[in-house]
Order: sequence, then C-alpha cells, then structure tokens
Amino acid sequence: MKTGHSESTELLTDTETELGNPWQVVLFNDEVHSFDEVILQLQRATGCSLEKATELTWRVHNNGKAVVHIGSKEDCEKVAGVLGQIRLSTQVERT
Repeated sequence: MKTGHSESTELLTDTETELGNPWQVVLFNDEVHSFDEVILQLQRATGCSLEKATELTWRVHNNGKAVVHIGSKEDCEKVAGVLGQIRLSTQVERT
C-alpha cells in the first residue's frame, strides 16, 4: 500500500482459528492501491469495522501479506471475490 508513514499493529489472536473453519483468505501487498481503497474493500468483503480493516491493512503493508478472513471455503471464496473486484491479490487456502 502507498503510505507516507508507518504504524505498528497488534497480531490477531488464534480465537478465530479455534472455531473449526479450515480456510483462510490471504491478502498480498501491492504498490497500486491506497490504504483507503484497501480498507473500504476489506469492510465490503468481510463486514468488519473500520478499526479492524485498518489494522488488517497495516498488517498487509508491514508484512507483505496477511490473513484477512477465516471461514468456510465458500465464505472465503466470496470474500476473495469481493477483494478481487478492485484487483487486490488474494489466495484462498487451508489453514
């Protein structure tokens, strides 16, 4: 993501993985989309809060990629599809 500054974020807990959902969506960083574009699309795709979408966007930026959603395969494919609407690069994989 394009940025003029950096910020640290907290890591997600493993609580979501304990729900028995074996699939995840990994979002990859790029230098094309702005933070605002990614944050908005994450909210659209996952229904998460502005705060959570911002945290995830920073994690992707700082680490090059991040898990942005965990759920069923069908649910993860839907999330990846919404992220892909603006050509964000994702991968759906087993956890």
